[in-house]
Amino acid sequence: MDTIRRHRVAAATVAALFLPLCFAAVMVPFRSSFANTAAALVLVAVVVAVAVLGSRIAGWLATVSAALWFDFFLTRPYERFAITHRPDVETAVSLFVVGLVVTELAARNRTHHEAANEESEYVGLLYDMSELVASGAPPHEVLDRASAELMVLLQLRGCHFEAGAPTRPSMRIEHEGHVLLGGRVWTVDELGLPGPELELLVQTRGRTIGRFVLNPTPGHPVSLQRLVVAVTIADQVAAALSPQLRSA
Repeated sequence: MDTIRRHRVAAATVAALFLPLCFAAVMVPFRSSFANTAAALVLVAVVVAVAVLGSRIAGWLATVSAALWFDFFLTRPYERFAITHRPDVETAVSLFVVGLVVTELAARNRTHHEAANEESEYVGLLYDMSELVASGAPPHEVLDRASAELMVLLQLRGCHFEAGAPTRPSMRIEHEGHVLLGGRVWTVDELGLPGPELELLVQTRGRTIGRFVLNPTPGHPVSLQRLVVAVTIADQVAAALSPQLRSA
C-alpha cells in the first residue's frame, strides 16, 4: 500500500507541474471569447484534482503553476508574466488563494481518512490475535504471528522473542506506549524508535515472562498509536503463555 501511495504522490507531483500548463495552453485559442474568471475556475478544478490525488506539496505546486500560466497565457499582455488589468490581478490572486485553501482542506481530509483506515486495520489485527489465542493455538504459533505483526507494525529490521526476565537494563516500550531514553520520553513520531535494540516486555500479573527484542529501522517515524497496539500484542502473547506457566 505504501508503494502504491508513493507512486500516486509522485505522479500527482509531476501532474502539478504540467497539467495547469496544458490546460492553460488549450484555452489560448478561446481567450478572446472566454471569460478569464471561467478560465480560472477550470484551473482551480485542476488544482483540486491534484490536491485530492496527491499530497500537500503537489497541491501547492499546482496552485503556483496554475497562477503563473494563467498570467502568462490568459491575461494581457499575453505571453508575458505581467498583468495590466486590475480585474485580472484580482482573479489571479483569487485563483492562488483558493488553490491554497483547497489544498489544505484536501490534505486534512486525507489525513483523517488515513487515520480511520489505520484504526480499522489495528482493530482487525488485534481481533485476529485474540482469536488465535482463544483458539488454543500452540505458543510457538502465537509468538511467530506476534513477531511478524510487530515487524510490519513498527517497520522493524528484526524481531525475536526471548523467554525469562531481562538480565540487564535496556531501552524499552513502556506499557502506555511511550519509549523512555535516559528518563525522558523519546519522540518516536519524529525521530523513530531508538536503536539498535530495544525491548517490549511480555508480562502477566506483574511478572515478566519474556520480551520481544526489537531492531528498529533508523529514522522511521512511529506513532504512539502503533506503539500502544504493539503493547496490546504483547499482552495477547502473555495470555497465550500464561496456561503454560501455570502448568509448569
